[in-house]
Amino acid sequence: MNGSKQLMAERTYQHFAAQTLVLSSVFLGLVPLIWFAISRGGIAAFRLDAGVWDVLVFTLEQAFLSMVLSAIPGLLIARALARQDFPGHAWLLRLFAVPTALPAIVVVLALTSIYGNRHLLGGWIELYGLGGILLAHVFFNLPLAVRLFYEASEQIAPENFRLSAQLSFTDRELFWHVEWPVFRNIVPRVSALIFLLCAASFVIVLTLGGPTATTLEVAIYQSLRLDFDIGRALTLALIQIVLCFGLVALSGRVMLQNVTHAGNQLFQRRYDGRGFGARFFDFTMIALGAFIVLPPLLALFSSGMTQIQISPQVLNAAGFSFGIGMISSCLALLLAWNIAQQSDWFSQGLALSALIVPPAVMATGWFILLRDFSDSVSVVIATIIALNALMALPFVISILAPAFERNRKKYDRLCAQLALSGWQKIRHIDLPLMTRPLVQSFLLAFILSIGDLTAITLLGNQGVVTLPSLIQIQMGHYRGSDAAGTAFLLAILSLICAWAAQKFGDAHDLD
Repeated sequence: MNGSKQLMAERTYQHFAAQTLVLSSVFLGLVPLIWFAISRGGIAAFRLDAGVWDVLVFTLEQAFLSMVLSAIPGLLIARALARQDFPGHAWLLRLFAVPTALPAIVVVLALTSIYGNRHLLGGWIELYGLGGILLAHVFFNLPLAVRLFYEASEQIAPENFRLSAQLSFTDRELFWHVEWPVFRNIVPRVSALIFLLCAASFVIVLTLGGPTATTLEVAIYQSLRLDFDIGRALTLALIQIVLCFGLVALSGRVMLQNVTHAGNQLFQRRYDGRGFGARFFDFTMIALGAFIVLPPLLALFSSGMTQIQISPQVLNAAGFSFGIGMISSCLALLLAWNIAQQSDWFSQGLALSALIVPPAVMATGWFILLRDFSDSVSVVIATIIALNALMALPFVISILAPAFERNRKKYDRLCAQLALSGWQKIRHIDLPLMTRPLVQSFLLAFILSIGDLTAITLLGNQGVVTLPSLIQIQMGHYRGSDAAGTAFLLAILSLICAWAAQKFGDAHDLD
């Protein structure tokens, strides 16, 4: 009993320390801005004008449309992939994993290289504005929805399909009585996740949007960096905080459940989808998904392979990206290690703080606190690392939390009986059991960090240039071939890390 109490006390202390650090980071971003706004304009600094409402309406509109265009086709494509077997089935599933591993600035460049006015599919869609934003969001989120829905379908017991065949269920009856009871639990969570990611989108809207296509996140950035209108930025930030917090509260533990490596336990043999009409519809949906994902990837790799140049500028940017990625990943892992061991609602909300509280607000608050040192490259790098770590935190916790839960159920009683605690427990129990999820979550955080443009755009200066910011600079100077080569290098690095993370995840599932 004493050993169990000691374990609980250690976890509570570590958990409280990590919570305090994250909460302090958020408050140190918000409080200086609020104080600055009140000292300059009082309560009148917080105002709701027509421009604020226009930004809010567009944010909700593009997020809702992105969610609908991703979730509904994603469910249909996932069901088609689950029902039909064909050569290249496994490779197509792997293809749908690629977009989630690519940085947003790389995807923007890939889309412009295929849908631009002078390119192969130019004229099909107006790339700069709502159409381009929706296209980029669907490119990211449709494959994510497909994978989540497909893995949910794998959890259906095989005997349910055998029984439905014996009862001569039609495809419609099978869907409503066998598949929908599984899908209805995950559809709200996937939809809310996509809506939240699109509502908080920054890089895509910043590069493909315009004066009439601005979301809350970008409007906050513009208010702070271009107009220095603190009151307007805080008004927009408060609206986004309420919106995102409400989404998280309604959808439950959307971001904190590891549903990306479910894996089926038994081989499923399905008896539906054999008619001509069903097969035609399924393969039409599969072709639609491939058409959305494949052309930009082919354009990216075909142009990038011929344009890649390893110049001193690229090497310098790669060095900054690698160093910032390594340190921010370690920091995210350290915070997540302590927070992921508890599953209370406060910890879940705190882990999502960088998605709920706009990064532009936190970054500006930190800038005001450190304005006397803002010209120091080391301070700029430190703040970029901290912001990247907070932005990666929910994704790292989504991997570590289920692993901690499994280990706690299996080994907590044994540790209490053996009086194992502190470093001894970490060394002999936690680290051996958590090696694979730790490596997997580290690689995921590294991918997010090296591909992030948000932090470097908000906090960077001329002395700090990462690969994503170098791509942005090259695009701004109309050096399209150089940008394509740099984007190809960044994409390859991200995909290698994603492949390694997937391998560790698969190995972990087999344990």
